[in-house]
Formats: sequence, structure tokens, C-alpha cells
Amino acid sequence: MSASSHLAVVALLLTAAACRREEDFTSEEVAQALSELEADSQAGALAAEGVEIGTRFTIGGAVQEAAEELRAFVATQLPCASVALSGGQLRVEYGANGVCLYRGRPFSGTHVLEVSRNAAAEVRVEHQWIGLSNGRLQLDGTATATWNLADPARRVEHELVWTRLSDGRTGRGSGERVQRPLEGGLAEGFSEEGSRRWVGERGAWDLLIDGVEVRWVDPVPQAGRVVLDTPFDKSLDVEFTRRDESTIRVTFQGPRREFSLDVRSEP
Repeated sequence: MSASSHLAVVALLLTAAACRREEDFTSEEVAQALSELEADSQAGALAAEGVEIGTRFTIGGAVQEAAEELRAFVATQLPCASVALSGGQLRVEYGANGVCLYRGRPFSGTHVLEVSRNAAAEVRVEHQWIGLSNGRLQLDGTATATWNLADPARRVEHELVWTRLSDGRTGRGSGERVQRPLEGGLAEGFSEEGSRRWVGERGAWDLLIDGVEVRWVDPVPQAGRVVLDTPFDKSLDVEFTRRDESTIRVTFQGPRREFSLDVRSEP
């Protein structure tokens, strides 16, 4: 069962079990919160993959050289894409030369990258996504990623609009996050701290991210905690804990009730 299916099942279980007290979440509010959190997480992960692609060059060289390295990386790893280079700007059309798969997931749409600074003290890459999709979500918007030679941590600021393809749920939001490679490097995944905020169908949502660890192969974070402030003037605390190589426990804590589920990676 996919992560989306797991969350749908949980929402149904919570409908039957949610606390009826006014100060706690109603079953409808819990279902809304979980659906919004899932869509935002998918949007964040899709943007993070685009940002990660834009790190594949040598720090300290000329901007033009960095852009050429990025073009070579995309051409090698994603021959299904067409790549146009102009100065320090790279325009990638995913799927122009056939179905694009990156880490086993389909990519389509346009990604514009511009290396605006490449110095040891600061590297800056600007991203723009136009109709970017991984088959589950469509993303439009921009992000700026900065880091330096001494510290691999990346600061990412974004402005995004997304649409979940399965049900048409949309969101528009922004965020500031600091991402660091996991012990196995960026090829394995990253840890993240910071915040995201967006406006969805029911109003404004605010997410505080505390030491979350994300592996590309997992459907949800493997560790860490997030706190979701909802339009209902209530907060939902969500904690992620790895149980084994293929299973992650997700625990939801409302004002009075706690619920858990195990999310398993798809084979």
C-alpha cells in the first residue's frame, strides 16, 4: 500500500475514533490536516529533488563553467531531457526525448536553473519550475538555494504553487529551510529544519520542521518532528521514527488524543 493510501486509511480510522471535545480536532479537521500535510510534503520533496540536481558542479569556478557542468550532468543522468544553455542559465525540458525517470520516478515539465554566484564563500543557484510533475503532483514556482565550500548545508527559500493530480487539491506557499546531507551524502537524502507556510482550500497552514530526515527511497521522513498550525486554531504534532529498513512509524498528537500508523516502502 502506498503512503497516500496509508494516510487515507488513517483518516478513515480517525473519523471513527477522533475525540468529540470542542478543544480537540474533529474527524473532519484531522482528515483535512493530514491531506494538507501530505500534499505539502510531496511538493517539498519534488522541489528538493530539483534543488539537488542543481548542486552538481565544482565550487569556486566560473559561473559559465558551473552551468556547463550542470548541462553535462543532466545530459548524462537524464538523456530523456533536452537542455539549452545560455550564459549561466540552463533550461531543462524533462521528457522532451522520451519518458524521464529520475530515481525511479517520472519527471515532466520545465526547470530553469541559473548559477548566479559560484565562490568559495557563497554559491547561489536560482530555480524556476514551470509545470514540473512527478506523476503525482504538478509544481510551479521559484526557489533560491545558497551554500558555501566550508559548509555543505543549503539554505533554500521558495515560493510555490502546487496541484495534487489525484484530487486537484491546490496550495500556494513559501518557506525557508536549511538542508544538510545525510551521513551517506546527498545521494542518500538530507536532513531539514525550518518552516513552510501555505494557503489551501480551508485557509492558512504553518509548518515548523524540527530535525526531519528524508531519504529519497522512503515515502515519508525517517526521523524528526513537525508541528502543523491549522486554520482551526489547533496544532497537530507529527513525529517520524524508523522501525526497520522498510517501515516508518508516524505518530500524530492532537490536543488530547494520539494516533500512530506504520508506513511501509513500496516493493
